[in-house]
Amino acid sequence: MVEFAENLNPETFNRVLNELLEQGVSRRVAEGRARRVAMVEYNREHGEEEAAPAAAAPSAGAGDGEAAAPAAATAPAAPAAPAGAPVAPAAVPGAIVVAPPPAAPLVAPPPTGKVPSAKPGAPDKHRLLALVPPEGVQRVEREQGDRVNTFPHLLIQELLSLIIVTAALIVFSTFVNAPLRELANPNLTPNPSKAPWYFLGLQELLRYFHPMVAGVIVPTLFFGLLFVLPYADRNPSSKPGDRKLAIVLFTMLLMFFMILTIIGAFFRGPGFNFVWPWSDGVFFDL
Repeated sequence: MVEFAENLNPETFNRVLNELLEQGVSRRVAEGRARRVAMVEYNREHGEEEAAPAAAAPSAGAGDGEAAAPAAATAPAAPAAPAGAPVAPAAVPGAIVVAPPPAAPLVAPPPTGKVPSAKPGAPDKHRLLALVPPEGVQRVEREQGDRVNTFPHLLIQELLSLIIVTAALIVFSTFVNAPLRELANPNLTPNPSKAPWYFLGLQELLRYFHPMVAGVIVPTLFFGLLFVLPYADRNPSSKPGDRKLAIVLFTMLLMFFMILTIIGAFFRGPGFNFVWPWSDGVFFDL
């Protein structure tokens, strides 16, 4: 009923509103105070105030007949009820006036899930704020083992790897003979003449393509692909399951050059012709 105060008591509402606006109070606050004052004046004029508290109880030493008369004599006369107001029943001498029970507290209705909107024709005066429940906010917490110190964690692992690789090289050089050859003789070309093992794949390509293609275009495309690959594949994940495309491309490239290197090392004989190593021998030295 508060929203209709300006219609029930427009004179008081407009008077209080103008006074507050002249004092510099914001219009929204002034309207709320003016509605309250207008409603209070309206209730007072129409006799809608709460009933007055009952008279004090008589003293313990007085009797029933003696207490009723002084109470009735000293009680002020009730104001005349305005016209149209409901007439209360006459008070019976000696009866106890019982105050009406307090009104039940106002309980907000349950949420409906609909967006509140202004009434048709009413000016838009309020701003709605979106409340986000705490469980709707996602919290990202860093795991305990996300980062470690360089020393001693990383350096110990690198030192252990260095020791293992050094031991493997010592064992390999102990059992595999790799002597230095004699000085090159321009009058005597060895047959077959093979490049070191890390260039045998490129030498094998010369058997299938023109030197311009095998010696210039293919290496240029290979190194160009290595430079462009980090910019083309921008997947930040380091898990093998999330990098299937990169793993497949690298595996294909590695297998391609490994097959060419194996063919050039074990399946090429004099004149760099194709031979079977189990029947013609192996024409390759480290």
